[in-house]
Amino acid sequence: MNNAWSRMLMRLCGIRIDVLGEPRMKGAALWVANHVSWIDIYILAGVRSVFFVAKSEIRSWPVLGWLVAKVGTVFLQRGQRHSIRQVGDEMQARFQRGEVIGLFAEGTTSDGFDVLPFHSSLFEPAVRAQVEIQPVALRFMHHGQRSDFAAFVGDETLVANLWTLLGATGVSVEVEFLPVISPAQCQALGRVQVARHTERLIGEAVRLAPVCQAEPFEPRYERSA
Repeated sequence: MNNAWSRMLMRLCGIRIDVLGEPRMKGAALWVANHVSWIDIYILAGVRSVFFVAKSEIRSWPVLGWLVAKVGTVFLQRGQRHSIRQVGDEMQARFQRGEVIGLFAEGTTSDGFDVLPFHSSLFEPAVRAQVEIQPVALRFMHHGQRSDFAAFVGDETLVANLWTLLGATGVSVEVEFLPVISPAQCQALGRVQVARHTERLIGEAVRLAPVCQAEPFEPRYERSA
């Protein structure tokens, strides 16, 4: 996904992004993040061009579904074993090309204050390809306070959530790239334990208090040490 276009979209939505840690900017990797909103895709893609594994229902979303499909997203039909195999093969091919793949291992969105249990099946292609896995924690704020304001959960429609964000001010997101899990660690743990380990690391980081000062508010990507 084009990162310049994704940054522009976040600016249009008036969302400030603070990047913490050291994202892997070269070579193949699996970025695993907690999932709060449809904007998570564009938040991560604003850091580096990244391809995502997403549930097939997203393909039918108006406008956004088309945009996500156009950038090479791999769609997974949940509950279909053959779909998991096909997605795994596609992930392997992209790893061989040195690309980074984004995965929301919870399989659905949450309110952003904690994480839901991670599904382990799509960790297997990364373990098999011996690529680094980098956990990523997304912490959402509204006017400097932790908030579920931007969360896309429950019965809210995509259109309603989009209008909420477009009409809001003071929304910011801390994107914390945690230390990578090496291929050797992944091989030793296996996909199930790697998933549990990643879930624990992201959960601990998600529950932290905000690191960055959000005021005065400016809609831009900021890199924080």
